[in-house]
Amino acid sequence: MAKHFLTILDIPKDEARQVLLRAKEMKDKKLRTDLLAGKTLLLIFEKASTRTRVSFEVGIRQLGGDPVFISSRDSQLGRSEPLEDTARVLERFADGLVVRTFGQKKLETLVEYGNIPVINALTDEYHPCQVMSDMLTMYERTPKLEQLKVAWVGDGNNMAHSFINGSAWFGYELRLACPEGYDPDGEIVEKARSLGARVTLTRDPAEAVAGADYVNTDVWASMGQEEEQKLREAAFAGYMIDEAMMAKAAENARFLHCLPVHRGEEVSEAVFEGPASIVFDQAENRLHMQKAIVEWIFKN
Repeated sequence: MAKHFLTILDIPKDEARQVLLRAKEMKDKKLRTDLLAGKTLLLIFEKASTRTRVSFEVGIRQLGGDPVFISSRDSQLGRSEPLEDTARVLERFADGLVVRTFGQKKLETLVEYGNIPVINALTDEYHPCQVMSDMLTMYERTPKLEQLKVAWVGDGNNMAHSFINGSAWFGYELRLACPEGYDPDGEIVEKARSLGARVTLTRDPAEAVAGADYVNTDVWASMGQEEEQKLREAAFAGYMIDEAMMAKAAENARFLHCLPVHRGEEVSEAVFEGPASIVFDQAENRLHMQKAIVEWIFKN
Protein backbone atom coordinates (compact mmCIF):
# COMPACT_ATOMS: atom_id res chain seq x y z
CA MET A 1 0.00 0.00 0.00
CA ALA A 2 1.41 3.35 -1.07
CA LYS A 3 2.48 5.95 1.51
CA HIS A 4 1.38 9.53 0.95
CA PHE A 5 2.37 12.93 2.33
CA LEU A 6 -0.58 15.30 2.09
CA THR A 7 -0.16 16.93 5.51
CA ILE A 8 2.44 16.75 8.28
CA LEU A 9 0.08 14.51 10.22
CA ASP A 10 0.48 11.80 7.55
CA ILE A 11 3.86 11.01 9.09
CA PRO A 12 3.21 9.21 12.40
CA LYS A 13 4.32 11.33 15.34
CA ASP A 14 6.98 8.87 16.44
CA GLU A 15 8.45 8.87 12.92
CA ALA A 16 8.35 12.62 12.32
CA ARG A 17 11.34 13.24 14.58
CA GLN A 18 13.28 10.56 12.71
CA VAL A 19 12.52 12.22 9.39
CA LEU A 20 13.80 15.50 10.86
CA LEU A 21 17.01 13.88 12.07
CA ARG A 22 17.48 12.15 8.73
CA ALA A 23 17.14 15.47 6.88
CA LYS A 24 19.84 16.93 9.14
CA GLU A 25 22.10 13.95 8.45
CA MET A 26 21.52 14.24 4.71
CA LYS A 27 22.47 17.90 4.87
CA ASP A 28 25.55 17.46 7.05
CA LYS A 29 26.93 14.53 5.04
CA LYS A 30 25.76 15.81 1.63
CA LEU A 31 24.26 12.38 1.11
CA ARG A 32 23.47 10.94 -2.29
CA THR A 33 21.79 7.53 -2.57
CA ASP A 34 20.40 5.20 -5.22
CA LEU A 35 17.08 4.74 -3.42
CA LEU A 36 15.10 5.89 -6.46
CA ALA A 37 17.24 4.17 -9.09
CA GLY A 38 14.98 3.14 -11.96
CA LYS A 39 12.08 5.21 -10.57
CA THR A 40 10.33 8.19 -12.15
CA LEU A 41 8.45 10.87 -10.18
CA LEU A 42 6.08 13.23 -11.95
CA LEU A 43 6.12 16.86 -10.75
CA ILE A 44 2.68 18.22 -11.67
CA PHE A 45 2.62 21.95 -10.92
CA GLU A 46 -0.53 23.97 -11.54
CA LYS A 47 0.98 26.84 -9.52
CA ALA A 48 4.23 28.59 -10.39
CA SER A 49 7.27 27.69 -8.32
CA THR A 50 10.97 28.36 -7.89
CA ARG A 51 12.15 26.75 -4.64
CA THR A 52 9.70 23.85 -4.61
CA ARG A 53 10.36 22.81 -8.18
CA VAL A 54 14.14 23.12 -8.08
CA SER A 55 14.52 21.48 -4.68
CA PHE A 56 12.37 18.51 -5.68
CA GLU A 57 14.07 18.05 -9.05
CA VAL A 58 17.55 18.23 -7.53
CA GLY A 59 16.55 16.08 -4.54
CA ILE A 60 15.02 13.33 -6.66
CA ARG A 61 18.16 13.21 -8.79
CA GLN A 62 20.36 13.06 -5.67
CA LEU A 63 18.35 9.99 -4.64
CA GLY A 64 18.99 8.38 -8.02
CA GLY A 65 15.58 9.00 -9.56
CA ASP A 66 14.25 10.76 -12.64
CA PRO A 67 11.91 13.76 -12.20
CA VAL A 68 9.54 14.70 -15.03
CA PHE A 69 8.07 18.20 -14.76
CA ILE A 70 4.56 18.99 -16.02
CA SER A 71 3.34 22.59 -15.83
CA SER A 72 -0.20 23.93 -15.80
CA ARG A 73 0.09 24.44 -19.57
CA ASP A 74 0.81 20.75 -20.03
CA SER A 75 -1.52 19.28 -17.43
CA GLN A 76 -5.18 18.44 -17.79
CA LEU A 77 -5.83 17.85 -14.09
CA GLY A 78 -9.59 17.78 -13.74
CA ARG A 79 -10.28 19.64 -16.98
CA SER A 80 -10.74 17.67 -20.20
CA GLU A 81 -10.40 14.38 -18.33
CA PRO A 82 -11.87 13.36 -14.96
CA LEU A 83 -9.21 13.39 -12.27
CA GLU A 84 -10.16 9.83 -11.35
CA ASP A 85 -9.10 8.71 -14.84
CA THR A 86 -5.88 10.73 -14.75
CA ALA A 87 -4.89 9.03 -11.50
CA ARG A 88 -5.38 5.56 -12.98
CA VAL A 89 -3.34 6.48 -16.06
CA LEU A 90 -0.44 8.11 -14.23
CA GLU A 91 0.06 5.17 -11.89
CA ARG A 92 0.96 3.12 -14.98
CA PHE A 93 3.62 5.58 -16.10
CA ALA A 94 5.35 6.69 -12.91
CA ASP A 95 6.31 5.64 -9.40
CA GLY A 96 5.09 8.73 -7.58
CA LEU A 97 3.46 12.15 -7.93
CA VAL A 98 4.60 15.49 -6.51
CA VAL A 99 1.65 17.85 -6.96
CA ARG A 100 1.41 21.62 -6.49
CA THR A 101 -2.17 22.70 -7.02
CA PHE A 102 -5.11 24.60 -5.60
CA GLY A 103 -7.61 22.43 -3.72
CA GLN A 104 -6.55 19.66 -1.34
CA LYS A 105 -9.41 17.59 -2.77
CA LYS A 106 -7.42 17.04 -5.97
CA LEU A 107 -4.67 15.31 -4.00
CA GLU A 108 -7.18 13.21 -2.12
CA THR A 109 -8.73 12.08 -5.40
CA LEU A 110 -5.32 11.15 -6.82
CA VAL A 111 -4.70 9.09 -3.68
CA GLU A 112 -8.09 7.40 -3.84
CA TYR A 113 -7.94 6.38 -7.49
CA GLY A 114 -4.22 5.88 -8.02
CA ASN A 115 -1.91 3.37 -6.43
CA ILE A 116 1.34 5.36 -6.20
CA PRO A 117 2.60 7.82 -3.58
CA VAL A 118 1.34 11.41 -3.71
CA ILE A 119 3.33 14.27 -2.15
CA ASN A 120 1.75 17.65 -1.45
CA ALA A 121 4.05 20.31 -2.88
CA LEU A 122 1.48 22.98 -1.89
CA THR A 123 -2.27 23.41 -1.89
CA ASP A 124 -4.47 26.25 -0.72
CA GLU A 125 -5.01 24.31 2.53
CA TYR A 126 -1.52 23.07 3.43
CA HIS A 127 2.19 23.51 2.67
CA PRO A 128 3.68 20.59 4.61
CA CYS A 129 7.03 20.27 2.81
CA GLN A 130 7.83 23.91 3.54
CA VAL A 131 6.93 23.67 7.22
CA MET A 132 8.80 20.40 7.72
CA SER A 133 11.79 22.23 6.24
CA ASP A 134 11.16 25.02 8.74
CA MET A 135 11.29 22.44 11.53
CA LEU A 136 14.79 21.58 10.31
CA THR A 137 15.76 25.25 10.22
CA MET A 138 14.65 25.75 13.82
CA TYR A 139 16.10 22.43 14.99
CA GLU A 140 19.56 23.37 13.70
CA ARG A 141 19.63 26.31 16.11
CA THR A 142 17.38 25.13 18.95
CA PRO A 143 17.07 21.32 19.00
CA LYS A 144 14.53 21.23 21.83
CA LEU A 145 11.60 22.27 19.68
CA GLU A 146 9.11 21.53 22.44
CA GLN A 147 10.58 24.41 24.47
CA LEU A 148 10.10 27.01 21.75
CA LYS A 149 7.60 29.79 21.30
CA VAL A 150 6.77 30.39 17.64
CA ALA A 151 4.80 33.39 16.40
CA TRP A 152 2.80 33.46 13.19
CA VAL A 153 1.73 36.95 12.09
CA GLY A 154 -0.57 37.39 9.11
CA ASP A 155 -2.98 35.29 7.12
CA GLY A 156 -4.31 32.03 8.60
CA ASN A 157 -3.37 30.32 5.34
CA ASN A 158 -1.82 27.04 4.19
CA MET A 159 1.45 27.86 5.96
CA ALA A 160 -0.39 28.65 9.19
CA HIS A 161 -2.31 25.36 8.92
CA SER A 162 0.89 23.37 8.52
CA PHE A 163 2.54 25.20 11.43
CA ILE A 164 -0.53 24.29 13.50
CA ASN A 165 -0.07 20.63 12.57
CA GLY A 166 3.63 20.94 13.34
CA SER A 167 2.82 22.08 16.86
CA ALA A 168 0.94 18.82 17.43
CA TRP A 169 3.87 16.67 16.31
CA PHE A 170 6.88 18.70 17.49
CA GLY A 171 5.51 20.33 20.63
CA TYR A 172 6.37 24.02 20.26
CA GLU A 173 3.93 26.67 21.45
CA LEU A 174 2.36 28.46 18.50
CA ARG A 175 0.74 31.88 18.71
CA LEU A 176 -1.10 33.15 15.65
CA ALA A 177 -2.04 36.79 15.14
CA CYS A 178 -4.53 37.12 12.28
CA PRO A 179 -6.91 39.96 11.34
CA GLU A 180 -10.62 39.37 11.67
CA GLY A 181 -11.83 37.32 8.74
CA TYR A 182 -8.43 35.73 8.12
CA ASP A 183 -8.27 33.16 10.90
CA PRO A 184 -7.03 29.64 10.23
CA ASP A 185 -9.62 26.92 9.69
CA GLY A 186 -11.26 26.14 13.04
CA GLU A 187 -11.45 22.40 12.38
CA ILE A 188 -7.71 22.24 11.68
CA VAL A 189 -7.02 24.11 14.92
CA GLU A 190 -9.26 21.88 17.00
CA LYS A 191 -7.93 18.65 15.51
CA ALA A 192 -4.37 19.73 16.22
CA ARG A 193 -5.28 20.70 19.78
CA SER A 194 -6.85 17.28 20.28
CA LEU A 195 -3.47 15.81 19.31
CA GLY A 196 -1.62 17.97 21.82
CA ALA A 197 -0.90 21.17 19.89
CA ARG A 198 -0.41 24.30 21.97
CA VAL A 199 -2.06 26.90 19.76
CA THR A 200 -3.46 30.30 20.68
CA LEU A 201 -5.13 32.89 18.45
CA THR A 202 -5.07 36.66 18.85
CA ARG A 203 -5.76 39.81 16.87
CA ASP A 204 -2.70 41.55 18.33
CA PRO A 205 0.62 40.90 16.55
CA ALA A 206 2.57 42.27 19.51
CA GLU A 207 0.91 39.72 21.80
CA ALA A 208 1.86 36.86 19.46
CA VAL A 209 5.46 38.06 19.06
CA ALA A 210 6.13 38.85 22.74
CA GLY A 211 8.94 36.54 23.90
CA ALA A 212 8.83 34.43 20.74
CA ASP A 213 11.94 32.53 19.67
CA TYR A 214 10.90 32.50 16.02
CA VAL A 215 8.76 35.06 14.21
CA ASN A 216 7.14 33.91 11.01
CA THR A 217 5.04 35.57 8.34
CA ASP A 218 4.00 35.23 4.69
CA VAL A 219 2.75 37.45 1.90
CA TRP A 220 -0.66 38.93 2.56
CA ALA A 221 -2.08 37.91 -0.83
CA SER A 222 -0.94 34.49 -2.02
CA MET A 223 -1.14 33.07 -5.53
CA GLY A 224 -4.73 33.23 -6.75
CA GLN A 225 -5.59 36.09 -4.37
CA GLU A 226 -4.04 38.95 -6.33
CA GLU A 227 -7.39 40.62 -6.89
CA GLU A 228 -7.72 40.92 -3.09
CA GLN A 229 -4.42 42.80 -2.71
CA LYS A 230 -5.82 46.21 -1.80
CA LEU A 231 -8.47 44.74 0.48
CA ARG A 232 -5.85 42.68 2.27
CA GLU A 233 -3.46 45.60 2.61
CA ALA A 234 -6.16 47.42 4.56
CA ALA A 235 -7.04 44.38 6.68
CA PHE A 236 -3.39 43.65 7.53
CA ALA A 237 -2.39 47.20 8.43
CA GLY A 238 -0.28 46.99 11.57
CA TYR A 239 0.80 43.39 10.90
CA MET A 240 4.18 44.17 9.33
CA ILE A 241 7.19 42.59 11.02
CA ASP A 242 9.51 45.55 11.45
CA GLU A 243 12.34 46.30 13.87
CA ALA A 244 9.96 47.53 16.55
CA MET A 245 7.93 44.32 16.31
CA MET A 246 11.03 42.10 16.39
CA ALA A 247 12.21 43.97 19.49
CA LYS A 248 9.24 42.45 21.35
CA ALA A 249 10.46 38.92 20.62
CA ALA A 250 12.95 36.97 22.72
CA GLU A 251 16.60 37.94 22.72
CA ASN A 252 18.28 36.47 19.64
CA ALA A 253 14.90 35.67 18.08
CA ARG A 254 15.00 34.65 14.44
CA PHE A 255 12.85 35.71 11.51
CA LEU A 256 11.35 33.17 9.08
CA HIS A 257 9.63 33.62 5.72
CA CYS A 258 8.86 30.94 3.11
CA LEU A 259 9.51 33.34 0.18
CA PRO A 260 8.90 35.05 -2.15
CA VAL A 261 8.74 38.19 -0.02
CA HIS A 262 7.11 41.59 -0.48
CA ARG A 263 9.60 43.90 1.22
CA GLY A 264 7.90 46.80 2.95
CA GLU A 265 4.60 44.94 3.17
CA GLU A 266 4.57 41.93 5.52
CA VAL A 267 8.19 42.54 6.58
CA SER A 268 10.48 45.56 6.55
CA GLU A 269 13.67 45.65 4.52
CA ALA A 270 15.66 46.09 7.74
CA VAL A 271 14.33 42.88 9.29
CA PHE A 272 14.47 40.82 6.10
CA GLU A 273 18.10 41.77 5.45
CA GLY A 274 19.04 41.99 9.13
CA PRO A 275 20.89 39.60 11.45
CA ALA A 276 17.69 37.95 12.72
CA SER A 277 16.73 36.75 9.26
CA ILE A 278 17.49 33.12 8.38
CA VAL A 279 15.27 32.93 5.31
CA PHE A 280 17.94 31.68 2.92
CA ASP A 281 19.01 28.86 5.24
CA GLN A 282 15.29 28.12 5.44
CA ALA A 283 15.06 27.99 1.64
CA GLU A 284 18.09 25.70 1.33
CA ASN A 285 16.56 23.26 3.79
CA ARG A 286 13.74 22.53 1.34
CA LEU A 287 16.19 20.30 -0.53
CA HIS A 288 17.34 18.29 2.47
CA MET A 289 13.93 17.85 4.07
CA GLN A 290 12.24 16.85 0.83
CA LYS A 291 14.89 14.20 0.29
CA ALA A 292 14.13 12.86 3.77
CA ILE A 293 10.38 12.87 3.08
CA VAL A 294 10.84 11.06 -0.23
CA GLU A 295 13.08 8.52 1.50
CA TRP A 296 10.44 7.99 4.21
CA ILE A 297 7.88 7.24 1.50
CA PHE A 298 9.97 4.93 -0.66
CA LYS A 299 12.26 3.16 1.82
CA ASN A 300 11.22 -0.45 2.48
